[in-house]
Amino acid sequence: MNFLQTYFPNVMEIPDEFIKATIETLYMSFWSSLIGGILGVFFGVILVVTRPGGILEQRGTFVLLDQTVNIVRSIPFIILLSLLVVFTRFIVGTSIGAKAALVPLTISVIPFFARQIEIALLEVDPGVIEAAESMGTSPLGIVFRVYLKEGLSGIVRVSALTFINIIGLTTMAGAVGAGGLGSLAITRGHNRYQTDVTIVAMLIILIFVFISQAISNLIIKKITH
Repeated sequence: MNFLQTYFPNVMEIPDEFIKATIETLYMSFWSSLIGGILGVFFGVILVVTRPGGILEQRGTFVLLDQTVNIVRSIPFIILLSLLVVFTRFIVGTSIGAKAALVPLTISVIPFFARQIEIALLEVDPGVIEAAESMGTSPLGIVFRVYLKEGLSGIVRVSALTFINIIGLTTMAGAVGAGGLGSLAITRGHNRYQTDVTIVAMLIILIFVFISQAISNLIIKKITH
């Protein structure tokens, strides 16, 4: 305790704020990962099956979705936050706080994760897909039994990458009133020159990153043959 009081005096004064900020960061990360992850997988699969040479080739659909993903991914997140203020207020009734941050976070995650899913599924051996087609497997069956099953390790890998990216985005959202560890680091650590607050907020975020990476590595080790 003496060590903490000496080197982290400002942190010791606001333990409740750190707990609240950590919960807010986890809240934003979890729900944006869940919603954005589901939709990201959906659109990622569409990109793969409708691309030229895909099992459901639809050039118009592929080009439209591909360009939409590229455009949304190209918008800096801090600008996206501003652009979506009215939409966010319409959806959740407010434009500030952790709940409001879910809207821009999710919209930012979907195209990023969709592209990552596309890359992971394109690594599936084309020979396995051709074999499934020759046996009369339906396109839906190929998606679930071949693409998602054979590409599972790649999906887990890009999911961890996406979750780590989301944690980074939550800190950026915190800079504009979304709450969480990013907000605490800005309002306390930066604005009030309380460096120890910034350091501890960073360490907590790093712990989240290390845990998510360790879990993904463990899962990949279990499912990779």
